[in-house]
Amino acid sequence: MKKILLTSLLLLIACLSYSQKREFRGAWMQVINGQYTGLSTAAMQQKLTHQLDVLQADGVNAIIFQVRPECDALYASKLEPWSRFLTGEQGVAPSPYWDPLAWMVEQCHKRGMELHAWINPYRASTASTKVFAPNHIVRTHPERVFGYGGQLILNPALKENRDYICQVVADIVNRYDIDGLHIDDYFYPYPVAGQSLPDEAYYKADTRGFSNIDDWRRDNVNLFVKQLYATIHACKPWVKFGVSPFGIYRNQRTDPKNGSATNGLQNYDDLYADVLLWVNNGWVDYCVPQLYWEIGNRAADYKTLIRWWDKFAANRPLFIGESIDRTVKYADPANPNSNQMPVKHRLHQEAHNVNGTVLWYADEAVRNVGNYGEVLRTAYWKHPALQPLMPFIDSKAPKKPRKVKVIMTSDGPVLFWTAPKGKKWGDVAVKYVVYRFEPGEKVDLSDASNIVAVTSDTFYKLPMNNGRTIYAVTALDRMSNESKAKKVTVK
Repeated sequence: MKKILLTSLLLLIACLSYSQKREFRGAWMQVINGQYTGLSTAAMQQKLTHQLDVLQADGVNAIIFQVRPECDALYASKLEPWSRFLTGEQGVAPSPYWDPLAWMVEQCHKRGMELHAWINPYRASTASTKVFAPNHIVRTHPERVFGYGGQLILNPALKENRDYICQVVADIVNRYDIDGLHIDDYFYPYPVAGQSLPDEAYYKADTRGFSNIDDWRRDNVNLFVKQLYATIHACKPWVKFGVSPFGIYRNQRTDPKNGSATNGLQNYDDLYADVLLWVNNGWVDYCVPQLYWEIGNRAADYKTLIRWWDKFAANRPLFIGESIDRTVKYADPANPNSNQMPVKHRLHQEAHNVNGTVLWYADEAVRNVGNYGEVLRTAYWKHPALQPLMPFIDSKAPKKPRKVKVIMTSDGPVLFWTAPKGKKWGDVAVKYVVYRFEPGEKVDLSDASNIVAVTSDTFYKLPMNNGRTIYAVTALDRMSNESKAKKVTVK
């Protein structure tokens, strides 16, 4: 179907829409599609810089960067080989040498963005990978891997594999200043017709009291998720653990009480992922169900699913995984002259517990597919947004910035401030919010339209103007708790 562009009227309405002050605005940056494979160091950095600049202009405040697609690494690791999706050959380091994860952390933080490291925990290889480095787990421990659907999978039944994945994650969390650790929807592999999972012997050898293999498999995944959560927070309590499950938990025909009015693959029954158990037990810090379908999809209607997740998964921050392509490809059933971006946005606003979006995927926003990126930057995400609060991790705000003053430099007026004092990790300021108010205007920190910058710097270059202007600066800690404001009047 031809992509349908927004009409001028709809764009105007969008520009007038309410802008939330706290909202997770993420984008998945995948590597497994080969967009960076074989690029020189300079070429990849140039491409990533362009993508980050555009995403920042679009209002994105969190990047979810794929760093471990198949038990490999897009970072310096002593545990796993360099990824072929980086250099073209598994185990070969980039030349000239660089560390993409370290570089991305620095670049995102410089732009006021969070960086969440995205790993695929169980996948040992995709179907197209045929050559493995000597230190890849397929070579070092082939007994802990099974083949299914053309891929190789770390057997979820084995404690050694759970421990191994957690060891890899601890290494990432301890050595890199990431803001989050993110896993996607690959638990047990997606079912393939005519194939069975080769784990029945493991079940019979140790049923752990489960009367059927399905419950046993779910428990294998539950044990892993709980252990991974504990591992991350034992290393750094502020690193958020996020999971992005397939968009259907269960269908109503399977579970009349808790299922959705859908007819598709099920997390609980087909992938053995009991996502609601993790959310309700607090084993994850945020949840991003992948609602990649359109409104009106006969098997998995978007409107049905966003309302289902809003009702059933509210015990942890809930963000929605959004397909850019399908959103702009399909018309709004109630308004054939518009694509589905405005109506999906309204569904987000109507939901009581949805407080964010993650774009699938980043490069489509960068390429402005269906005008999606342009509408974000001029309408829905026109004003900056702070990260949603997570009081179950930390709720205490840092002290306000000190010594806020304006200094005239050779480059014009610059607003400077000093970081507040803080001893513990929850008291230390890591970012700052700069607000701007016109003369006579009420100093209202709740209105996101007053935000002019979210920055890790302790300065902000001011525009030249002839009138009196009030600026206010607040401090943010690692959990985005915001301090009181320190104000200054600029003449």
